[in-house]
Amino acid sequence: MINHSVLIIMVCALTTAFTRFLPFAVFGKRKQAPDFIKYLGRVLPCAIMATLVVYCLKNVSVFTGNHGLPELFSVLLVVLLHVWKKNTLLSIGAGTLCYMILIQIVFI
Repeated sequence: MINHSVLIIMVCALTTAFTRFLPFAVFGKRKQAPDFIKYLGRVLPCAIMATLVVYCLKNVSVFTGNHGLPELFSVLLVVLLHVWKKNTLLSIGAGTLCYMILIQIVFI
């Protein structure tokens, strides 16, 4: 009998493979993607990041506790690092680390 965890891993692997091969099945052997797909490739990353920022900051209260200072410092760090280095992984990783340090050590 297949273990529940193995079954979950198999479903995840098949889903990932399906989403990777789907564009080739839909667009065939075209050299270029349609203009609509190019448009989505330009606008979706910014839209997703904006949605994540709103989601992460939706419960921040400026009237209680530390008044949202850890969040503010972390967001500023992410923006500054991204403008300076243009490296998303570095920006998000440093912002997360900054936030964790601030809420665990500085703003107890």
